[in-house]
Amino acid sequence: MILGLRTAIYPSPDLDAARVFYTKLLGVEPYYDQPYYVGFACGGFELGLVPDLVPSADGSKAYWGCADIEAELARVLALGAQPCDAVRDVGDGIRVASVLDPNGNRFGLIQNPHFNPKAVR
Repeated sequence: MILGLRTAIYPSPDLDAARVFYTKLLGVEPYYDQPYYVGFACGGFELGLVPDLVPSADGSKAYWGCADIEAELARVLALGAQPCDAVRDVGDGIRVASVLDPNGNRFGLIQNPHFNPKAVR
């Protein structure tokens, strides 16, 4: 049985730039910081950076929750991300957008009024 999002891995050949970007983006220092993996704890989930994979905007997609998608998109762009997908309503009040991180990976944002954090296991 799938238990829900636990970890999203982002290829990061420029590990130093990615570490700086995601520290600012998430507002926390990595809890694990090694030359082969940098891990951030965020809202009960993990964002991991690995230097030995190839970044791509067409790879895996993970959407990270936010309360105000327009404000969060503006904040992430101000941190140096590049625009990818504009905010759009995908139905039932759920809105998504995405940016490209410093290595060219897609970082998805989602504002989902139906998400129940109590259901996270």
